[in-house]
Amino acid sequence: MQTGAGFFGSSIGKKIVMAVTGIMLVGFVVAHMVGNLQLYLPAHDGEPALDAYGHFLRTFLHGGGIWIARASLLAAVGLHIWAAAGLTRMNLAARPIGYREQQYQASTFGSRFMRWSGGILFIFIIYHLLHLTLGTVHPVFEHGKVFHNVVAGFQVPWVSAFYIIAMLCLASHLHHGIWSMLQTLGLSHPRYNGLRQGLATVVTAVVVLGNVSFPIAVLTGFVR
Repeated sequence: MQTGAGFFGSSIGKKIVMAVTGIMLVGFVVAHMVGNLQLYLPAHDGEPALDAYGHFLRTFLHGGGIWIARASLLAAVGLHIWAAAGLTRMNLAARPIGYREQQYQASTFGSRFMRWSGGILFIFIIYHLLHLTLGTVHPVFEHGKVFHNVVAGFQVPWVSAFYIIAMLCLASHLHHGIWSMLQTLGLSHPRYNGLRQGLATVVTAVVVLGNVSFPIAVLTGFVR
């Protein structure tokens, strides 16, 4: 019988960790995008809807809710990276000498780009937190003024460009991640492949198009 440590040290154990943490992270990016859509809602009593949303997040459960969410997300990201690194080491150990000619017959661009897109997204997340959460790299950050911080931040063209590039990486990572996650959870059957493909495509399109719309709306002056 495998111990818990032995199971999670195995390939299938790491894949399950990737799938479970992937569900958490997909849920977060969807919820984060939906919440940020309040950038487009009209102000109420002189307060932008996005500011009211930010205030709700900061005060939920007397301020404890946001820290519970942050701790859960930090754990999910850490475990996701741990499992991905472990699977990479296993793959390299299984074939220490690379192919003389690399021919991609079954793999997709998303699967081959997965580690690169993950690395770029990790760098982006750190910058995004410093930019719009902590404000340490924001030119005119004001605590609690979420609408102002978003608009002022995206008015810098290179910041918006970096954000859009990161979202394109997210598209690749998210689409292949959802496909693989559903496969790991047992939906690996020709009967369900169309459903897996459709779900991955729809979720990815909604999240990425929604997120990309924010810097574009600011740069074009639609939101000011």
